[in-house]
Amino acid sequence: MTGVLADTQLTQMIARAEIAADPAIIPAQIQPASLDLRLGQVAYRVRASFLAGHGRTVAERLLEFEMHRVDLSEGAVLEKGCVYVVPLMEGLALPNDVQAVANAKSSTGRLDLLTRTISDGGTEFDRIPPGYHGPLYAEICPRSFSVLVRPGMRLNQIRFRSGHAMLSDADLTALHADAPLVDGEAVIDDGLGFSVDLRLPGSTLVGYRAKPHTGVIDLDNLDHYEPAEFWEEVHSTQGHIILDPGAFYILVSREAVHIPPDYAAEMAPYLAMVGEFRVHYAGFFDPGFGHNAAGGAGSRGVLEVRCHEAPFVLEHGQIVGRLIYERMAERPAQLYGSGIASNYQGQGLKLSKHFRTG
Repeated sequence: MTGVLADTQLTQMIARAEIAADPAIIPAQIQPASLDLRLGQVAYRVRASFLAGHGRTVAERLLEFEMHRVDLSEGAVLEKGCVYVVPLMEGLALPNDVQAVANAKSSTGRLDLLTRTISDGGTEFDRIPPGYHGPLYAEICPRSFSVLVRPGMRLNQIRFRSGHAMLSDADLTALHADAPLVDGEAVIDDGLGFSVDLRLPGSTLVGYRAKPHTGVIDLDNLDHYEPAEFWEEVHSTQGHIILDPGAFYILVSREAVHIPPDYAAEMAPYLAMVGEFRVHYAGFFDPGFGHNAAGGAGSRGVLEVRCHEAPFVLEHGQIVGRLIYERMAERPAQLYGSGIASNYQGQGLKLSKHFRTG
C-alpha cells in the first residue's frame, strides 16, 4: 500500500482504532482523501504560538504559555489577533509505515483563520510522523475577523500517506498528456505552477480585501453575511494590483485546475523569491476536484494572499505557487463534488460559504 489513503482506508483505520475520537467520528468527517478534525470543549488563550518539541507534550507547554481558558460548550468568540490552542476530539495511534499531514479547510483559509495542527513531540506544524501515538491540537489565530466557534466545528483536516506518493516532474508531464491538469500550457517545475488572474472576463472586479474593523463571524452561519460588511472589492483595469502590507486578499487562479480521481494534490509552501507575499493557507485538493465524467473540465483555485513588509505589485499571469500531485493508494469511493456537498466545485472568484452570493 503506497500513496495517499482514500476514504475507505480511513474507515478501516477508524475500525482498527488507529484514528480514535470521543465522541465517535461521524461519516460526514470522512472526505475522499482526508479526515475533518473537530474542535473540543475548551480553548486555551496562549501568549505565543509554539511547538511541543522533542520529548515534550503540548499539555506541558500549555502550563508555560496559557493565559486563560475559554469554555466553548455554549459557543465563544476567538478574537482577532489572539492565539488559541484547542484540544481536538480526534487522536492517533499510527502504524509505523503511515504518516500524516494536516491543513486548514478551504472555508477556514478564506476567512484568514490561521489554523495549524500541533502534536506531542512535534517539531513542525501540520506534520505527524509515522508511528505517532497521542492527541492532536489545533492552534488557531484569527487574522482578519473574530469568529464564534463551538465544539465539533471542523476547521482543519488531516491526510494520511504510506510510502513515497509524490509525482516527479516527469510523472506530472506524462499525467498532463493523458489527463490535462490545467486548461492550457502546463508550467511544470517542482510541481504544477499556477498564476493569478487579474483580467476576469466582463468585469474589473478581480478580488476582495478584508476590511480592518468588522463584526464577529459565526462559523455556523452559511450564506448569511453581506460581503460588503467584511470585504472591500478590488478592481483592476490594467492587469495589476498593488498589495498593501499586512492586508489579506482573496484572488483567483488563471488556470482551471483538474485533479484526476486517482490523485490528490497539495499547494506547496510559499517561496520567498516569488515576492513579498504569501499565497495559500488552505492547501488540500481532493481527488475529483475540477473533474467530470467526460474528463477534466477544471475548477479555478482560490488564492488566499497576505502581503508582507513592503507594498508589492502583483501582475496578471504571474506565477504565485505550485501544486504538488500525489498518487492515491486506491481510488476513493466518493470523489470531490460527487454527492458529498462540496462547496467549491466549478468555482471562480468566490468568498467562503459564510457570505451571501445573491
